[in-house]
Amino acid sequence: MASLRMVTGTVARVRDGWASAPGRARWPVYVLLVLGALILPADSIGSFMSPSSNWSDLLFFPIGGYILLAIGLNVVVGQAGLLDLGYVAFFAIGAYSMAVLGKLHGWDFWAIVPVGIVIAAASGVILGAPTLRLRGDYLAIVTLGFGEIIRIVAQNTDSIGGPNGISGIPHPPTLTEWAVPDVQPFTGLGLGGLQPFTYGALDSRPYYYLMLLAIIVVIVFVVRLNRSRVGRAWAAIREDEDAAELMGVPTFKFKLAAFAIGAAIGGLTGVIYGSQATSIIPKNFEFMVSALILAAVVLGGSGNLPGVILGAFLVAWLPERFRALNDYRVLFFGLALVVMMALRPEGLLPSRRRKAELQEGTGGMGGLGAGVAGPDGDPHEAKAEVTG
Repeated sequence: MASLRMVTGTVARVRDGWASAPGRARWPVYVLLVLGALILPADSIGSFMSPSSNWSDLLFFPIGGYILLAIGLNVVVGQAGLLDLGYVAFFAIGAYSMAVLGKLHGWDFWAIVPVGIVIAAASGVILGAPTLRLRGDYLAIVTLGFGEIIRIVAQNTDSIGGPNGISGIPHPPTLTEWAVPDVQPFTGLGLGGLQPFTYGALDSRPYYYLMLLAIIVVIVFVVRLNRSRVGRAWAAIREDEDAAELMGVPTFKFKLAAFAIGAAIGGLTGVIYGSQATSIIPKNFEFMVSALILAAVVLGGSGNLPGVILGAFLVAWLPERFRALNDYRVLFFGLALVVMMALRPEGLLPSRRRKAELQEGTGGMGGLGAGVAGPDGDPHEAKAEVTG
């Protein structure tokens, strides 16, 4: 426990220093982080991180995909405080948009990206408009049902392949055949000769860089949104929706916006995933994916972007790191999650505001003052009523 307190104290000091650092001091850190992400597919890193699996494949999906999905779900759960158990539905909508428009109608990948995002966002509005007056457990049940409805509809619709799904999904077109120079240090890293803008079936590293670009763009968008009037409205709704409404915050409009933005990010992930997978089936989009993404958000620290990214990375990476243990890896993965949540119930890197909410018993997993009691609260007293 002493070592844990030491680590916690170090993290707190680093966070304090980061919070008070001027903007010009942060940019070098951002550049180093991006450079680190660019060399992650290196063979030397993969031999340690994933000795039993193809590291480049893992980096694209599940690691990259889970991170992008977790950032999107964090908008809904961590920032707006809405428990969504059917988030995989928007991931599926994006993937099927890519498959249907690319395979059946011959659309270009770059044209499908905005269309897939809009379709997923519209689905979020269609789901949210009649259901966002619900709170807590009731909203969770409705979103869970939505996720299953999307999967079952795909499974029973012959025009999109039914249970066999859609195969032969086209890859993104090659942007340029430029290759990384085959000289040191690139050769030593195993990146010499890599064509990062040529998308084929054999090398998943270009798709990883495509996913990385999407993650960076989405992070910038979400951070700027969180610092705006919209982010402050989400925080007010999350802490006390009734008080926010009394103060003049149009809660329904902002909750609907959170749902649409989260859904759009899920749709973007699905489009990129579909373009690499070449084949998708309804079983790719089961409830377990929603559960894992939600676990990543909670494990990392709901509401805190670095924590959410860390949580998604661990949830995606740990089962593959333990792959040598065969079936026992699931057991060790579960034990690792239980230990981490027992030692850090508020998440590995929680935001200060969310940590305080949890300690006061007004925060938790999504219900956030509505459906989930805090550690000192009585769950039977948690509010889960229908309003409006």
